[in-house]
Amino acid sequence: MLLFKMAAEGGGKEMNEIKTQFTTREGLYKLLSHSEYSRPNRVPFNSQGSNPVRVSFVNVNDQSGNGDRLCFNVGRELYFYIYKGVRKAADLSKPIDKRIYKGTQPTCHDFNHLTATAESVSLLVGFSAGQVQLIDPIKKETSKLFNEERLIDKSRVTCVKWVPGSESLFLVAHSSGNMYLYNVEHTCGTTTPHYQLLKQGESFAVHTCKSKSTRNPLLKWTVGEGALNEFAFSPDGKFLACVSQDGFLRVFNFDSVELHGTMKSYFGGLLCVCWSPDGKYIVTGGEDDLVTVWSFVDCRVIARGQGHKSWVSVVAFDPYTTSVEESDPMEFSGSDEDFQDHLHFGRDRANSTQSRLSKRNSTDSRPVSVTYRFGSVGQDTQLCLWDLTEDILFPHQPLSRARTHTNVMNATSPPAGSGGANPGSNGNSITTPGNSVPPPLPRSNSLPHSAVSNTGSKSSVMDGAIASGVSKFATLSLHDRKERHHEKDHKRNHSMGHISSKSSDKLNLVTKTKTDPAKTLGTPLCPRMEDVPLLEPLICKKIAHERLTVLIFLEDCIVTACQEGFICTWARPGKVGLLSSQSQANSPSGTVV
Repeated sequence: MLLFKMAAEGGGKEMNEIKTQFTTREGLYKLLSHSEYSRPNRVPFNSQGSNPVRVSFVNVNDQSGNGDRLCFNVGRELYFYIYKGVRKAADLSKPIDKRIYKGTQPTCHDFNHLTATAESVSLLVGFSAGQVQLIDPIKKETSKLFNEERLIDKSRVTCVKWVPGSESLFLVAHSSGNMYLYNVEHTCGTTTPHYQLLKQGESFAVHTCKSKSTRNPLLKWTVGEGALNEFAFSPDGKFLACVSQDGFLRVFNFDSVELHGTMKSYFGGLLCVCWSPDGKYIVTGGEDDLVTVWSFVDCRVIARGQGHKSWVSVVAFDPYTTSVEESDPMEFSGSDEDFQDHLHFGRDRANSTQSRLSKRNSTDSRPVSVTYRFGSVGQDTQLCLWDLTEDILFPHQPLSRARTHTNVMNATSPPAGSGGANPGSNGNSITTPGNSVPPPLPRSNSLPHSAVSNTGSKSSVMDGAIASGVSKFATLSLHDRKERHHEKDHKRNHSMGHISSKSSDKLNLVTKTKTDPAKTLGTPLCPRMEDVPLLEPLICKKIAHERLTVLIFLEDCIVTACQEGFICTWARPGKVGLLSSQSQANSPSGTVV
């Protein structure tokens, strides 16, 4: 049966060949086989029915210069290693800490980067039965267990993160759709907590814990319908992006508990979310096999990426490849305190970047060139890299490239070779190494005429506007225009995936939203496919045998992991170092495509 299937897909050896290196315009990325981390016996983990393998990093500022530490979960096991990256081969025989759990499995974890030292680290671990453990794998201590009796929530922990800038506050999301804010200094109590409503809005409610003495949880968030799959704090820590099984991205002001904006998947649940380094864009991935780029300022979808053949499990920006380039170097006046010098973006620079971009918008010249790099991995075992260029970020500008202009004018009949029947066979014109300026994306610039006119009219409202209120009005006017055309053509609405409408007790507290796909498609919540630019990946490579669950961009390398429990290190161009001489003798040569 398998052979028949492979033949039907034109498969054979080529289809299952796993890549060990790939090329982008920066150069060659190479898998370092000696830098692979896994369980000490290196036996592939039988992953049926287990929770996703996750990886967390922390730097403990070790005097030896090798301060990176790595934590990962495989099945019932949790490992803590010194991470040697591209410098030295991994020594799996000496984990700093190893734990095996009974009756429950670790599902996610997060280090507190503020408090980490060479002698002590604070690691939060969430579990499949709902508990959260605070451990110190260096001291080999277990300091506290939260939700121990499962009185707060009995469902699986889907995401746990320290609140940015805090040594004691952390946030936990569950598959129940609830999030809880904890303080490590407080106890959880011996009875089921009682809550009182603090704030309620469209599809969310926030409650405080009602008790005589302060106890955990400090806050309970009820968000959307179904599981809350992941959340991510903005780079400045002020906003929180949540993605849920109901297919919605919801972005909150974390301190004021206000809903900033929402977005709906094309169909199915959203599984992952991340912020751009400057906090201006959010990327999501999910069960529609797409990556979706959402503008935080405009509260709208600005692009979708098509390249995966199955669910997208992780999305992440690459801050080391993301860049803002200027023709006038004197304009660089932002502070670099919040990021290392080698990062192009800093938190304090976000505003100065915005002013430079608005200057670029108001003139015919092009003083600013913006390229955001992000990546995605999925259950199709593929790694995709994407570039988000100024063609997408500023579609209302006069389009200088002839090809782009042609694509816009002939949107109804796409140029030859730009069809997306096989998104995996693209990118040849993009991935030419040595190009300092990225060529235009093959399909990303194929803006339909209607989208150009809409964004154009919106930009006239947005020109010179700084207040967020103006962008809200602009979004409303765009929404009204879309609504008028909504009834005319929605032939594809009925092909939407199933959206869960199961109700539970907690949803009685929450204002119901219209989750009928036929009503959201064609609105700013969920534009039609032809209404937004369609990105194609720079590269799309099969890099594992099992579904991929981890994608992390580090300075010298990219880290990926699959459900078999193998954590792989991909050296960036020019960063292979001493390890290359060892690796070349033993590792497969791989294929550069």
